[in-house]
Amino acid sequence: MSQLSSFEEFEETRRRAAETHWSGPTSIRVGMASCGLAAGAERLYRAASEGARLGDADFNVVRVGCRGSCAVEPMVEVVCPDFHLIFSDVTPASMDAIIEGARTGDFSSFEAGETLWQERQSLRADGTPFVTRPGYEGDVPDISSIPFYRPQRKIVTRNCGLIDPFSIEDAIARDGYAALVKVLRDNDPQAVIQTILDSGLRGRGGAGFPTGRKWAIARAASGKEKSVFVNADEGDPGAFMDRSVLESDPHTVLEGMTIGAFAIGASIGIIYIRAEYPLAVQTVQNAIVQAREYGLLGDNVLGTSFSFDVSIRIGAGAFVCGEETALIASAEGKVGEPRPRPPYPAQQGYHGNPTVINNVKTWSTVAAIIINGAEWFAGIGSEKSTGTAVFCVTGTIKNTGLAEVPMGTTLRDIVFGVGGGPEKAGREIKAVQTGGPSGGCLPSSLLDLPADYEHLTEAGSMMGSGGMIVVDDRTCMVNLAKFFLNFTMDESCGKCTPCREGTRRMHDLLDKITSGQGTEEDIEFLEELATYVKDSSLCGLGATAPNPVLSTLRYFRDEYEAHIREKKCPAGSCAALISFVVEPEKCTACGACAKVCPVEAVPPVDGAPPIIDQSTCTRCRTCYEVCPVEAIRIE
Repeated sequence: MSQLSSFEEFEETRRRAAETHWSGPTSIRVGMASCGLAAGAERLYRAASEGARLGDADFNVVRVGCRGSCAVEPMVEVVCPDFHLIFSDVTPASMDAIIEGARTGDFSSFEAGETLWQERQSLRADGTPFVTRPGYEGDVPDISSIPFYRPQRKIVTRNCGLIDPFSIEDAIARDGYAALVKVLRDNDPQAVIQTILDSGLRGRGGAGFPTGRKWAIARAASGKEKSVFVNADEGDPGAFMDRSVLESDPHTVLEGMTIGAFAIGASIGIIYIRAEYPLAVQTVQNAIVQAREYGLLGDNVLGTSFSFDVSIRIGAGAFVCGEETALIASAEGKVGEPRPRPPYPAQQGYHGNPTVINNVKTWSTVAAIIINGAEWFAGIGSEKSTGTAVFCVTGTIKNTGLAEVPMGTTLRDIVFGVGGGPEKAGREIKAVQTGGPSGGCLPSSLLDLPADYEHLTEAGSMMGSGGMIVVDDRTCMVNLAKFFLNFTMDESCGKCTPCREGTRRMHDLLDKITSGQGTEEDIEFLEELATYVKDSSLCGLGATAPNPVLSTLRYFRDEYEAHIREKKCPAGSCAALISFVVEPEKCTACGACAKVCPVEAVPPVDGAPPIIDQSTCTRCRTCYEVCPVEAIRIE
């Protein structure tokens, strides 16, 4: 492919790509993002590719990214002219049947399985498909009838699971780079910034700063070589939004940052990705090479006077490098530590020049706004939090995965609509933690709270980058706060005293409370210390690290008091405050508990209920988990 040197050449390429895009009566799509590969998707893809090479085969096989339903990977979709099949938890044996159906064109036996739909709220767990009808529009099957997808509205993830992330023509066929062409043709950088301002787009990396305002500051600032950065240093526990987008649709990110570079007058682009994301690095590297080959990056983009190129920086996994100034320092080859602000990066950033840093999800939204207009985007979500939010929904729920919903969607609609409710029957949702380790823990009484910047912050949590961990009534909230604080304590760069020493001291207090050694004064001191760390830390990591502590003290103070006054853990979670006892009237003397005990604290007794040796028991819960008749209780 020779470089495209004009808008007309691009439009011709776009027309040709749309015509040939997955041509053929049937397409088999195999999800091969990290979640799919971890579940065995590569083997399925090889089998399907081999089947497509047979003489009488009339179907093609496409590797695609993540559809969001990570819990049911490996996931395979079959798209035919008049129907669409979704297969979950696909095994090699069921893949053989799918290939045979694609080869013969006969999927009637699969369609008969539709009545099995009720086995899982999102996708079936037995490998049989869910049939969506009527057919599909273009190459986008209608999946709105599936509960997992019903509350969703896809903007950031609009191409994820639909295109081959290694094919620029697949991206172009789905309107990739059309927004860039529009911007370059209009040749009005200020109009681009105004469109982003009018849309109300806010940074999706956590702080929620208005994107258009940041761009305007950078455009007005003086500097020799302005730059734009993609912050893909996603380090929150339980978060994989940025990784999934980069693995599934890298060209949308490249297009967004190229538009941003044109708007502020930048010539340098850097994508900062952590080393733990090898597949994302691979897809982005490939996308950059392809974009250069097509004349969409480099000197004189599409024959215009605008020149812009992109490179990758690999982060070493330091959580603090998600903070803008620390990220810049790392990209410059320095120690990844934050610096005081102002000046802000949009004024003085990379090598002292104006720099715009936005999150992966922010850049992925830009092209959609340019194509559809600011009013369209502003009409989605709430008044001050426009557009959509991408959440990684994890924890003790049925359907874990990636979900994109309009801003302002309630926590209840996400937890029960997308997530399907508690993972185990009889359990109750206790809390939802939003915003990653720097967010807050909100009780089930607030499940009707809209998930947007204003409401979450007011409730003591935050939007953050999109992590959402749901816990049920078996979770100790004091111990959960300690878990998150342990993470931020370890990830503190140590530059400022409040964060370096304050997080460690808070962790010590929580450890003291969960071990049954806490006092009433410890709660008072913990709250005072958390407030001090929040107000006086140098960067956002330290300022938000106390949020799990402050929010659990606000909503679950009774659990702290129970640990101190009663020396009990209400959730039966803290090892120092619980014991496991066999109930003789329930026990069948099956011996399962004795077989699995790692320290032989449950001596086998033929024909009689065992007695657990409390002096030997390590409170590992193994006996409790394996008992088939629930004859072991927690005291």
